Amino acid sequence: MIDTLLMKLRKRDEIGPDEEQALRDAVSQARDYPADLTFIRRGEELDHSTLLVSGLMCRYKDLRSGERQVTELHVAGDFADLHSLTLKKLDHELMTLTPCKVAIFPHDNLKRITEEFPHLARVLWFSTNLDAAIHREWEVSLGRRDAVARLAHLFCELHTRLEIVGLADRGGYDLALTQTDLSECTGITPVHVNRSLRLLREDRLVEFRERRVIVLDRPGLERIAEFDPAYLYLERRPR
Repeated sequence: MIDTLLMKLRKRDEIGPDEEQALRDAVSQARDYPADLTFIRRGEELDHSTLLVSGLMCRYKDLRSGERQVTELHVAGDFADLHSLTLKKLDHELMTLTPCKVAIFPHDNLKRITEEFPHLARVLWFSTNLDAAIHREWEVSLGRRDAVARLAHLFCELHTRLEIVGLADRGGYDLALTQTDLSECTGITPVHVNRSLRLLREDRLVEFRERRVIVLDRPGLERIAEFDPAYLYLERRPR
């Protein structure tokens, strides 16, 4: 149930057997959600946090006009709302983009971990700091990168994050998103997404077809995106 979470945590830190068992014991139940379901809404009082076991989900905010901005994508092994432990409610929505399996961590169980396993508490705190780093990089994309670079950067980021949990190889990865979804991630129109994807394909950098990202030239893609994975803190540094 939490194997992808452990892969993600152990990429950066040591997780002992007692800590692993504490995480396993903290899960109260598993749930299956269909695609395109907003399962947590802003302002809703929360007593648990959600770990994504499989699938793809996002955080988003809507305007009254109906326009949507995705603020982060979550892949297997991510806590989608660990910050709700302290905030108790979110200022944004959480939605599945594909069918998803999740594990539910009651806040009382997470509090117990913070009290009994201080190192594990710091590791989980690191996860929320990592989310903030990803948000900052997305802000740079939305504010300064052009359309082609925004898509390239998103593809590079997801390639790196999915590799950590064994869901990508050098040749690419599955990405069950539509061009509308990519539009809502990058803040450009679907028409502009289509045009930018064509340019990336013509430059033999990447192809996006049949919901799979096929990486043709990763160094070239990283170059056009100005992608520096430092913000993902990939080094293994026990804290």
